[in-house]
Amino acid sequence: MRYALNGGKRLRGFLVLESARLFGHGNALPAACAVEALHAYSLVHDDLPAMDDDDMRRGQPTVHKAWDEATAILAGDALQTLAFELLTDPALGPAERRIALVRGLAQASGAEGMVLGQALDIAAETASTPLTLDQITRLQAGKTGALIRFSAEAGALIAGEDPAPLRQYATALGLAFQIADDILDVTGDPEKAGKKLGKDAAAGKATFVSLLGLDEARARAKSLVAEASDALAPYGPKAATLIEAAHFVVTRES
Repeated sequence: MRYALNGGKRLRGFLVLESARLFGHGNALPAACAVEALHAYSLVHDDLPAMDDDDMRRGQPTVHKAWDEATAILAGDALQTLAFELLTDPALGPAERRIALVRGLAQASGAEGMVLGQALDIAAETASTPLTLDQITRLQAGKTGALIRFSAEAGALIAGEDPAPLRQYATALGLAFQIADDILDVTGDPEKAGKKLGKDAAAGKATFVSLLGLDEARARAKSLVAEASDALAPYGPKAATLIEAAHFVVTRES
């Protein structure tokens, strides 16, 4: 479990902490750790031979390569349950707010969110025709976007505030993140990315780049960053770091 949590950008945990900071809440660390544990579990299982069958993750051998498949499955299971345990920490506030966090993470990571997106992705691999742009957008809204969305909303849930502006920010951010991932898969350096690249093209899968082209994909990601930044207007200068994060998402190399 520690091995699986090693490395990575910590973007989702960062979003939890920064969104909580907007409301002056300084005890959001358990929720940030919960999201990172949930995300790590999803990567461990995603890398398995039955799923994406990857050998490298975050610059090191995947868990099933470092140990074996059974250990990877169990480590992923334990990280997932740890995430929900962390959300019960009293530091996160009254019981009703912790319940809202548990419900939100369950919805973002389950059959209405990340798992749905992963299922759609697997189905696309055997589809007779490539996915359309709308279908890819729906797929990625679950697979990648749902957990990013929850992470940004978490600060508002902890503070008992309206999460709508942060939801709008994160919806644009999540899509920009995936477009940037598709661009990196074509133009990136595997050494910097810490994983194998070019798998989507080799498998003939439709991506934002294959459908839009590199230039239009970059322009779409840039537009989404502007959209995400505009959504944070209600928070004024306090949101500067979250705006910087949106720009980071489309300029990163891993």
